[in-house]
Amino acid sequence: MTRPSISVLMGGMSAEREVSLKSGAGVTEALRSLGYDVRQIIAGEDLGAIVSDLQAHRPDVVFNALHGRFGEDGCIQGVLDWMGISYTHSGVRASAVAMDKAAARTIFAAAGLPVAHGRVVAMAELEAADPLPAPYVIKPLNEGSSVGVQIIRAGANTRASIARSWQFGTSALVEEFIPGRELTVGVMGDRALTVTDITPQESGGNGFYDYAAKYQQGGSSHVLPARIHPDAFERARELALAAHRVLGCRGASRTDFRYDDTRDPDGPGRLVILETNTQPGMTETSLLPEQAAACGVSYPHLCQWLVEQATCRT
Repeated sequence: MTRPSISVLMGGMSAEREVSLKSGAGVTEALRSLGYDVRQIIAGEDLGAIVSDLQAHRPDVVFNALHGRFGEDGCIQGVLDWMGISYTHSGVRASAVAMDKAAARTIFAAAGLPVAHGRVVAMAELEAADPLPAPYVIKPLNEGSSVGVQIIRAGANTRASIARSWQFGTSALVEEFIPGRELTVGVMGDRALTVTDITPQESGGNGFYDYAAKYQQGGSSHVLPARIHPDAFERARELALAAHRVLGCRGASRTDFRYDDTRDPDGPGRLVILETNTQPGMTETSLLPEQAAACGVSYPHLCQWLVEQATCRT
């Protein structure tokens, strides 16, 4: 059987460009090890160059290894749909909604899935006063990998300066801070994988799963399967699959949670969905490949499975 030709799309213009390059390099090596004909497209600001490359070489499948804006938000998905080229991961609608934290919250809440109390606020409002009782979290509406996330704790005097120097648009999502742990669950198609308990290393006083904790070696420790209440474990898997479905995702996704077991360590605790990632990282420290391996799916075969799920115009 002839294997499809593949172009791995990597790089991009977002704050996650370097991570995307690492994801793309890993995917390329893995697929070549399985005998696929693989080319790399290093995406930059010139969309015409990407389109020209795709027109010239016309791959059977584009492996979308982009992360963040323009690669994860429905933009490149729309281009590939227009060109009629199959690609991995979610389509335009699911990608766009999942990347927009306010829109995703609305979808989750309408489906009865648990989200933190919060709302979208303008920067002028944030500069003037606390929109929620501290502690609370400030998040860019359309960034991934915790880029720009800030925690405002009681007694902090950083709110106004954060608002004045905000580089992620004219508004932000502000949510209550949920104490406890950060959990994540990967989904492959109709299968929720396992639950990972993520412990960031205390760095610079942050103590949360920020960009450095996600991608730097030693930035965090991962415990899987998570040692949490069994009811919470199964509930997290159910919620991740429900989030994948309600957003209309395809291929793989990963849903992140806050898990508050601080009030009753022996009880099931409280689970709150933070976000669903439609383009989970594929680096050596990434969570989805780690979970897949724990469930018996090697990194090369995870990449192959994603290629096999590729389609367009969905």
